[in-house]
Amino acid sequence: MPLTLSAAEEARQNIAGIALKTPLVRLNAESAHEVFLKLESLQPIGSFKLRGAANAMTKAGREKIARGVLTASAGNMAQGLAYCARRMEIPATVVTPETAPETKLKAVERMGGKIIKVPFDQWWRTFEERSFPGVDATFIHAFDDEDVMAGNGVIGLELIEDLPDLDAVVVPWGGGGLACGIAAVVKALKP
Repeated sequence: MPLTLSAAEEARQNIAGIALKTPLVRLNAESAHEVFLKLESLQPIGSFKLRGAANAMTKAGREKIARGVLTASAGNMAQGLAYCARRMEIPATVVTPETAPETKLKAVERMGGKIIKVPFDQWWRTFEERSFPGVDATFIHAFDDEDVMAGNGVIGLELIEDLPDLDAVVVPWGGGGLACGIAAVVKALKP
């Protein structure tokens, strides 16, 4: 089902008090165009991933996630999930590839998250199967999840509010959840 504007508006309510409305600042660089940056690095975990994790966990409901949450991540979603789980006082388990950055893993552990390091192919299988052997928890996908994308879509709402006459939005692409969330909202508001 395509991401709707109302899903992003609901997500904004769900993540209020968890994720920040980040500033949009003008890049002072020589350019023929005005370029603005959305400073998601100012989120409590340093990444936009907090928005999707917070919305997905809120939408799932306390009963569904009472035994904990699980994700597969090399860093930022892991931190977002651990941050939200700590706030909700539930366990967070993160399956990471063996090559995940130690600084990110230490941040997850500081937030109370449990790390399971595995070879890349097993990590990727966790994405595909949306589960991990021996972990009884609700799986939150790092990018292929409508509620995660709706949380990311809140960035699109903020962009249009802060800069209603924008001409273009450039979004980095990893798994696609950030770009899909922002694009759906911006297209709905500025067809």
